[in-house]
Amino acid sequence: MSIWRKIALSLIICHLFCLPTGAQSRQQWRDSLEVITEQLRRRPADIDLRLRKAEANINLEQWDYALAEYGKILHADEQNLAALYFRAYVHAQQRHYDLAKVDYETFLGLVPHHFEARLGLAHVLQKMGRKTDAADQLNTLVEQFPDSATAYAARAAYETEQKLYDVALYDWDEAIRRQPLNADFVVSKADILIRQNRYADARKELTAAIRRGIPRYALKEWLDKCK
Repeated sequence: MSIWRKIALSLIICHLFCLPTGAQSRQQWRDSLEVITEQLRRRPADIDLRLRKAEANINLEQWDYALAEYGKILHADEQNLAALYFRAYVHAQQRHYDLAKVDYETFLGLVPHHFEARLGLAHVLQKMGRKTDAADQLNTLVEQFPDSATAYAARAAYETEQKLYDVALYDWDEAIRRQPLNADFVVSKADILIRQNRYADARKELTAAIRRGIPRYALKEWLDKCK
């Protein structure tokens, strides 16, 4: 998985209420779902219960059931932010990118400065082959969150994937400046330099990172490539 996809997916699934995917086993999620389903039989109009059921459905990868719940919620409350956000996520998981795009855009129309939703929209646009639109969303992300290392890293990762290496190097520098001990950022920049046969520059970058405190073993693979 590319670092662009890692950044996108890791952030898309967490905001508003974070999905605690590692907090329960699948059996515990099944048990929770059974309890929530029984409660919904008694209180079918309870939106909080429907959100909790959809959360369980997502953790069990029951995408169609989750979509059905979010549809019911949005029928009752078309501006429910949690339902819009996570329905977009579920659509993206099912590769319904056009529908995910609509939900992310609707969400951002209500909450324009939402990091994860804008990143999610950029990811969906990239999957749809709309490269210019994806880049525009990442540019907006950096403009809205100029102090965010992750914003620069997301744009750099996308630029790297598109082989726009010169601009990607600039953005990796900006990400590293904001998070100097992030090994993933350092090796991503070094990887570009190695691709360009700039081995001395890559080695210099990696050595500087070690001096800053990044463990040598975390960079060993790329140091070896510089020999």
